[in-house]
Amino acid sequence: MSSKTYLDIDVYEATQRRLKYIFDEFDNVLVAFSGGKDSGVLLNLTYQYAKKHGQLNKVGMYFLDYEAQYQATIKYVQQMFDELKEIKHYWLCLPNSVPSATSMTTGTWIPWEKSKKDIWVRKMPKEKYVINEDNVPWDYKPATSDYQAQEDFTKWFSSKHGKTAALIGIRTDESYDRFRAIKSNHKVNSYGDKEWLVSKDSETVNAYPIYDWSVKDIWVCNGKEAFKYNKIYDLYYQAGMKINEMRVASPFLSEGLSDLHYYQVIEPDTWAKMLGRVNGVNFAGIYGKTTAMGWKNIKLPKGMTWKQYLKFLLKTLPEQTRKDYQKIFKTSIEFWDKKGGVLDDETIQELQDAGIPLEIKGKTNYKTNKKAVAFHDYPDDAPVKKFRTVPSYKRMCITIMKNDHTAKYMGFARTKAQEEKRRKAIEKYKNIL
Repeated sequence: MSSKTYLDIDVYEATQRRLKYIFDEFDNVLVAFSGGKDSGVLLNLTYQYAKKHGQLNKVGMYFLDYEAQYQATIKYVQQMFDELKEIKHYWLCLPNSVPSATSMTTGTWIPWEKSKKDIWVRKMPKEKYVINEDNVPWDYKPATSDYQAQEDFTKWFSSKHGKTAALIGIRTDESYDRFRAIKSNHKVNSYGDKEWLVSKDSETVNAYPIYDWSVKDIWVCNGKEAFKYNKIYDLYYQAGMKINEMRVASPFLSEGLSDLHYYQVIEPDTWAKMLGRVNGVNFAGIYGKTTAMGWKNIKLPKGMTWKQYLKFLLKTLPEQTRKDYQKIFKTSIEFWDKKGGVLDDETIQELQDAGIPLEIKGKTNYKTNKKAVAFHDYPDDAPVKKFRTVPSYKRMCITIMKNDHTAKYMGFARTKAQEEKRRKAIEKYKNIL
């Protein structure tokens, strides 16, 4: 794993250099625009650069519409679509499979699903640049994951228009996973010597020009350049939310549950429609910031170990959901017993001080200073600062209580087999109707 390297230029200038490389290297520059602060700055910077250098003909933008979103976000997105008239526009309203942590029985929901049209949170926009299930120009199947749908769209775009850089406003300081994804030395699909470029196929490359920005950099740029931004952030600020906690993405992700209740205050009409649209929204809105949704300080029922509590929680779940969790948990136990994971010296010392038995296996094949550690007796709890990095039955309990069906909290990701299984199940159900 690469470490951070500090340059003698600021992030704005670094991004200007990256944009120059992108515009010189690619036939097209397609910006993924979510209506959030990061993608908003990236879109504005890209448009600003292209206009200054007479290359607006290369630029396009697309918005993946999740149906259940703040009206303020939709208003801002529409404003940007209307004002940036010289570039290509794509507004995707597709019935994708989207992660949801509000329900105990399913880990996804499907926006713009035709069979649910009577309870859609919003009417589908009708502009000519809207792509929906009826006019999608590439080989699309309902219930495709939202991430896969975006990748399929960008590949279709490049096949039609030529070599394309798809610009994504990801910042690595938001999570270690994002830092690792961009800075890893083990990427097999890197583009040239640019760690912030990732090839998706011979004509399509994902680009992360603002990966090294901080949230403060985003707002400084908005202020200095007088960029337009989503006014929902003003309401968040007035409500006392910290700037690093503000989100406008799909509202039902596990990362956003603690802020879900803001919909009820900021846009009560939208909230009312969301209640009848997605299973478990009301519960998540009420308890999203409490131990009921599985935060680290969840209290263990008196007289039980975390392993015993896990067995109790599993018994409360539907059969298939229970089996899915059991399979994930078994994989985790076997992994940490046989292969082991990597932990830093501070965490290892904390575990040893707490008397938790472990085996230090030494160096690994990964480029990291961390050590490989195995747990032959799976810990009940892990009283360490970096709680999520250490296996424990408590971490499993939290995973269930967060309705984290893919165990992202434990470091898992949904496999292609899981995606295909879910897609086939949803297709089968739709055919029955």
